[in-house]
Amino acid sequence: MSGEAGDRFRVALTFDAEFPDRPTEPGVTARILDVLAETDVLATFFIQGRWAEAEPALARRIPAEGHLVANHSHHHARMTLLTAAGIVRDVRAAERAIRAATGRDPRPWFRCPFGAGAGTRRVADGLAAIGYVDVGWHVDGRDWAGGSAERLEERVVDATVAHGDGAVILLHGWPRQTPVALPGIVRRLRERGAVFVGIDRLDDLPGRRSAGASVAAPSVAAPVVAT
Repeated sequence: MSGEAGDRFRVALTFDAEFPDRPTEPGVTARILDVLAETDVLATFFIQGRWAEAEPALARRIPAEGHLVANHSHHHARMTLLTAAGIVRDVRAAERAIRAATGRDPRPWFRCPFGAGAGTRRVADGLAAIGYVDVGWHVDGRDWAGGSAERLEERVVDATVAHGDGAVILLHGWPRQTPVALPGIVRRLRERGAVFVGIDRLDDLPGRRSAGASVAAPSVAAPVVAT
C-alpha cells in the first residue's frame, strides 16, 4: 500500500460528465475544469453523448485542456436493461456525439451508467465487440448523494490513500460540492505523494474484461481527422 508521506503513487481522477439527476446549479462542470487547470491536474472524463450534444463548447474544453475523453453512454440507461443490439446502438450514438463535440475518439474507455452491468459477461462481451472496455472505480466519492464538501474531501482522500497506487476515483460533473472539495483533495493527496494520471497510464483498471479484450488505443490521444 502507498500513501505514506514521501511515497509516490498514481491516482486517476475520473468524472462522469452527464445530465444531473438531482438538484444542482449551473456551471459546475466549468468550475471543475477551472480547478483542474489551476492545480495542473489531468483527469479522465466519461462523457454522456446527449450531454455532449447539449454542451458542445464545454465538451470541447475537456480535451483542449489535456484531459482524456471516454464514453458514458448516450441515454444514461442501465446497460442491463438493453438488448445486445440496444447496447451497440446506445454506445455508438454516444461515440458519434462525443466525436462531433470534442474531436476525439473515446474508444476504448467506457463506463456503465450507475455501474449497472459492469460485472456481467453479456455487457463486457457486447462492449468488447465494438472496441470498448468498461472502467469502474476503486474510490466512490458519492458526491451525487449530497453532503458537505468537507465530508467529500475526507472520504476521497482517506479511501484513496488506503487503496494506494493505481486508485481510480469516481466523481461527477454536476454536484455543487465537487469543485469546492476538489482543491483540498488534490492538495492533500499530493502531500501524501500522489501523481495524477489519466486512466491510460494505469497498468490495471477496475472492471470486467471480455476474453481477449485489449485496452490499447493509440487513437484516444489524437484528434479525429475527417476523411
